[in-house]
Amino acid sequence: MNRSSYSLPVLTFVALGFFATVADAKDPAAKATAPDKAAVGAAPTKPATTIMNKEELRKTLTPEQFAVTCESATEPPFRNAYWNNKEPGIYVDVISGEALFASVHKFDSGSGWPSFTATLKKDAVVEKKDASHGMIRIEARAAKSDAHLGHVFNDGPKEAGGLRYCINSASLKFIPVAKLKEAGYAEYLPLFVKPAGEPAIK
Repeated sequence: MNRSSYSLPVLTFVALGFFATVADAKDPAAKATAPDKAAVGAAPTKPATTIMNKEELRKTLTPEQFAVTCESATEPPFRNAYWNNKEPGIYVDVISGEALFASVHKFDSGSGWPSFTATLKKDAVVEKKDASHGMIRIEARAAKSDAHLGHVFNDGPKEAGGLRYCINSASLKFIPVAKLKEAGYAEYLPLFVKPAGEPAIK
């Protein structure tokens, strides 16, 4: 193919590019793109799972907290922070801060560990089969941080559904009612208000 056979298309392409550039310079708004239709009015995405960096967690957690949450250890019964705590409030994941349990669902199971009949949010706790120690149990893990929490049993109060979430205190952080708003958990305040508008005492 000789040079003259393709010179015309090339010149035409260059000319079109030149006029397009001039048009953009005259009208900067022409470059603006329309908003992504998929993004407009889209539902908020679910919070991402907290990635557990064990080296960092070793620095921020106590040895017992690390052993329980990251190595699935079990703290001693009756010798832990919340087994006998009767103060109203909520219990959050010690790693991510995700709300997990509330005192309104807490009961004395006699086991020596904090026990609850339900979780605060259905998807806050993940249940998995646990075949360790020669037993078949259901393990409870925090959905957001994947921290080991404890186990779930079906020997809880029947009037409350029959479940017993047997949880290690070391995997939890307690937020009393008086500090819920300050700590960013105001949405759970209605759990602790009586019909008359007074704070609940139980």
